[in-house]
Order: sequence, then C-alpha cells, then structure tokens
Amino acid sequence: MSGILDQDIKYLTGIGPNRQKILSQELGISTYGDLLQHFPYKYIDRSKIYRISDLTADMPFVQIKGRILSYETFPMNGNRKRLVAHFGDGTGVMDFIWFSGTKYIADHYKIGKEYIAFGRPGVFNGRMQITHPDLDDVSTLELEGMGMQPYYHTTEKMKKIGMTSRSIERYVKTLLQNLPRLPETLPDFITTPLHLISRDQALRQIHYPKDQYEMQHARERLKFEELFYVQLNILRYVASNRKKYRGYLLPKVGAAFNDFYFKNLHFELTGAQKRVMHEIKRDMNTGKQMNRLVQGDVGSGKTLVALMAMLIAVDNGFQAVMMAPTEILAEQHLNTIREFLHDLPVRVELLTGVVKGKKRKEVLEGLVSGDVKILVGTHAVIEDTVQFGNLGLAVIDEQHRFGVAQRAKLWAKNENPPHILVMTATPIPRTLAMTIYGDLDVSVIDELPPGRKPVMTIHKYEGQKRSLYEGIRREVSLGRQVYVVYPLIQESEKMDLADLEAGFEELQQAFPDYRLSKVHGKMKPADKDYEMQRFASGETQMLVATTVIEVGVNVPNASVMVIMEAQRFGLSQLHQLRGRVGRGANQSYCILVSGYELSAETRKRLDIMCETNDGFRIAEADLKLRGPGDLEGTQQSGMAIDLKIANIALDGQLVQMARDEAQKVIDRDPDCNAPEHALLWKRLKEIRKSSVDWGAIS
Repeated sequence: MSGILDQDIKYLTGIGPNRQKILSQELGISTYGDLLQHFPYKYIDRSKIYRISDLTADMPFVQIKGRILSYETFPMNGNRKRLVAHFGDGTGVMDFIWFSGTKYIADHYKIGKEYIAFGRPGVFNGRMQITHPDLDDVSTLELEGMGMQPYYHTTEKMKKIGMTSRSIERYVKTLLQNLPRLPETLPDFITTPLHLISRDQALRQIHYPKDQYEMQHARERLKFEELFYVQLNILRYVASNRKKYRGYLLPKVGAAFNDFYFKNLHFELTGAQKRVMHEIKRDMNTGKQMNRLVQGDVGSGKTLVALMAMLIAVDNGFQAVMMAPTEILAEQHLNTIREFLHDLPVRVELLTGVVKGKKRKEVLEGLVSGDVKILVGTHAVIEDTVQFGNLGLAVIDEQHRFGVAQRAKLWAKNENPPHILVMTATPIPRTLAMTIYGDLDVSVIDELPPGRKPVMTIHKYEGQKRSLYEGIRREVSLGRQVYVVYPLIQESEKMDLADLEAGFEELQQAFPDYRLSKVHGKMKPADKDYEMQRFASGETQMLVATTVIEVGVNVPNASVMVIMEAQRFGLSQLHQLRGRVGRGANQSYCILVSGYELSAETRKRLDIMCETNDGFRIAEADLKLRGPGDLEGTQQSGMAIDLKIANIALDGQLVQMARDEAQKVIDRDPDCNAPEHALLWKRLKEIRKSSVDWGAIS
C-alpha cells in the first residue's frame, strides 16, 4: 500500500495544513492510507425520507427534507449561546438545536434553502426537535442508492471546530472518487478459495456499502488480511529462529526422573499433566529449541510438570533454572521442589536479592562447576555474574512480568539457547494466545488434581457485612485463615490506601480477638515479606491487603478470600485473587463485596465469577467484555495489540483461518524467497516498517 496512499493528508481537497495537524494529533491520520483505514464504527440507513408530521420521540434516526425558516439564539452560561433553527417541510415545523459551533452553522446554512436533515428526534416542551443534526444541501446529496451512511469516531477537540463524522465522511468520499484502482495485497491462491473480495472493493465498500451484505463482505476481507499478516509475521519469526537455534537433545529419562516418579510421587498425575509432559518430552528430543507455554489454573500442577522437565534435563547432564517474578514466589517454588525431591541427590539452590555473602558465593561456584543442578530465583538469575556449567532448560513463571530483554538474557547462558518452558496461571483464550504468544507452542493443563473442591463464590452487598463477618468467624473458629483484599488503582493510590487503612481499623474492631497482618505496595519489601510470612506461618488469622497478593502466596490453610469493592476489579484479576484459596482439602469461599449501584457490565462480571471456576471460560468472557488491550499481561508482554478492524475476542474463526493460511505459506516457502510469494513478503515488509513489530515474545 505505497505510492498515492503515502501522500500527506493535507493535499486532499478540504483539509489543508491546519486540519491535517488536528487529524494527525487526534486520530493519527497523516496520509491517504491512514484515512482509508479509519473505518466506520456504525452505519445508518439513509434510504428513507420521513415527514415531520409522522415523527415520534421513540424513533432512532430519521431523515427529513425541508427548509430552515428562521434562527433564534438563547444565552447560556458564560458567553456561550444556544442556536435554534425552525425547520419546516410543509407537513409541520420542528426545532434543530446546537450548543457548539453555532457561528459556523448560522453562517453556513442559509434560511429558505432546501436541506436534508438527519438525526435522532426527541420532544422538549411539546415540540419535536433534533440536537446537532447533520445537514446536507439537497443538490449535493445523492439520495439514489445512498444506502448505509458510515459513522466515524471523532474527538471533542475536533467537534469544537466543526470536524464531525460527516466531515470525515466527506474527506473519504473525495479520496475514493480520486483514487485509481488499489493494488492487491493478497494473491489469488488465498483469496479465491476463501471467497474474499478484492482489496479495492473492500476498501470502497467498507466506507459506502449499499447494504449489510456488502458491508459484511468488506469487513471479512479486511479483517482476514489484518490477521493473516500478523500470523505470517509471527510464523516467519518462529521458522527463522528454529533454523537459527539448534536445541539440545535430551532423550534420556534416567535415575533422577525415575527415582522421583516411582519413589517420591505418592499420587497419580492427572490426564492433562501426562499429556503436557509428553509434549514437553517430545520437544526436548527433536534437536530444535523448545519454546512452550504451559497454561493452567492455580493449583492445576504446573510446578510439578516443570520439575519433571527439569529432572529430564538433569538426567541428560544439563542444569535447569526456574525464574519467578517475586522473592516470595521463588522461595515458594524452592520449598515445593525440595519437598517433592525429599532425599534425592539433586542439589537445588535459591538465588534472589536476599541471598548474599558466603551463601551467594557457594551458589555461584556450584553453578559453574555443575554441582547445582536446579536453580530457583528471581531476575537475579540473569545477572552477568551468574554463569552455568551447562544450562539446558529455563522455566519462566508468570512470564508477562518479565521484559523481553530480561528473558533474552537467559539465552546467553550457554553456547546454544536453553529449552524454554513458560508457565502462566492466567488462562489465555486460544485466539489471544495464538497472537500474543504466537511464537510459543501452547499446552493446557485443564484438570485439577483429585480431591480439590471448587471454590464457592458468593456476591454480597456492602449492607450485608453482618452476615459476612459471621461467616468469617465460623471459618476462623475451625482454625482457618482469611484474606481481605482492597482494590489498588494507581491513579488514586492515596484514596486506595485510605480505603485499606479504614478497612483495617474496621476489621480490628469487628474481630478484637484476631491477629491481623496488613500488606500494601507502599511498604518496604522487607516489611511486606515479614507480614506475609506471619500470615503464611499461621501467626495471624487475617491478611488485609491490596492486590500485591495476587501472585505469590501459597497458604493452604486460608479458606476465605474477601474482595472488597469487587466492582473495581476486572474478571481476570478477580479469578487470580480467588486462586489464592482452595489450595487445601477444605471447602473454600470467595466473597465478592460491592455497592448496590452496578452497571450491567459489572453485574455480568460478578455473575460470571459466581457461576464458574473455569479460568478459560472466564478469560473468554473477559476478552469479550474488555477487549484484548486491557487483559493483564498483553501490554507488558512486548507487543501491543493494535488492530484496526479485527477483534480477537469476536473473530476467533478468522484468527484460525488466517493462522492456517499463513502456516501453509511458511511450509511451502520456509526461506521466504519463492517468486509466487513475492507479493506477501513485500507487503509484510511494508507493514513491519509502518507498525509494531509482531515478532519476538519469548
């Protein structure tokens, strides 16, 4: 899409330098191509003209033909004025109202001239009116075949200078009238079997469809193309890396693995754990570097799977490292691994900021000599001073909390990059995983170990604290512990801290016999760890905290999670918090406490939480409610999802179709130089130059 579409927008009739500046600042429209890709967000049928005498206040949008009979102005606050035009069509008279841009309207639209007016009718003081209608000179509006009128997003700043959706529409119309046929960006061997219309047709019809049918065909073509090039870029990157990076062969399952599996593992793996283990083992035996994402809810047994993979590395003469985002989580993993291994002769060490002096020196020497077989730590493990004798496998827990550059440092710890196993307890819908983590093979642990009881989730209102406190007392009397979480939103940290402090005092008064811990982000790390450890050891019965406890606390004795002001949390975050309980054999509870006034979307969120514990169902719902850009992790993962027209939440089928077609191209042309694919590689280069790099994630 080069040449004429790269032309500066200021050269388009009706725009000029001033409007170009506004369009660029407000909508990111700098070229003809940008304008063409500013797609309508809705359409309204403009084919019918109504009579004023037939209008009622409950009609959506209407179109009427008549003349402005007179203008009146009325003072408002300050120097502002309200402009009223009296408009008649022979069957009646109604009012048009403007609150801004009034001088432009009065100068531009003449009394006695015939116009087509368009807008949403209403009634005020018994008179029919339309606020801020669109007005078009009858002689310039082609009513014949006008069909669906596009509506475009604008901003308040644009509206103030009279740049409305209609202005954008006029610019687009002018551009399309002067554009030659646009070149194709997808070859026939893709478009023909999929029945996709040409790019030229699609870009013209998306702005001016005659009917729903044309609009759907245009959208499908443009969505597919956008998703196809995203997937082609990801798969090209994967293919190139797989060629570049040879993986270590780890074919042997020896003493470390077998002793652990047959002597120390006193329960049966779930079917999902066995399946994922098989996929990991197969990856490590291909001679190519493994890049695998293991998804699974809290408690599904990801750490156990990671440990078994690390033992295979050990059996083959390699070392393994597990990197966690917090010191608490790293220590938790270390303790879990040591408990699992018990008395097996596999040396496991910890490396975090708190490991200093003599102990640190011992760990670093053990890594170089190869005595330390498994290292667990935070980002401290990627420091330059940390050198391995022979690193074969790196496990990254909750990878979205590490930057791309941090993760890449692990690759330099051996001659070839180690195998990479990424774990996340944030379930990611398949279509999103295919895009955000498109360079990783995805495994899913979708079963909980036997004996785990699903957490019971209950929604209570602020006025029901009495019954809430009774429930807490009942659980604590049974020897259990309780989390109480308050929201933390960065923009209002002071207010949030006040909420937490006030809540803490209220809970101290309500439960004078209990010992309480308090944790929030403003505390020093050492103080925070101290309070968390007091709770983990059972010294305190209740942990009152902000969302800092979302990841990294494992207290099997905690059976109640109370989330205050639950309406301020997203679905994904609520699910993560709920995962802090239900880790023991006892029945656990998650209580969502909210105000009475809830929007329909918030009520839906809380209802979904009460209905299901299925993290994948929740993630799908979250994606549909909030869109991909808001999902925790996508912004930190090294790529922004900036799609112009496709929607990963709603276009799952097209994502899969695009992925399949892109894979066919890579399979046929792994070196990216076949003549029949020249168009694709040229277009991909153009897109990569003008937008984000959809490549490297792991």
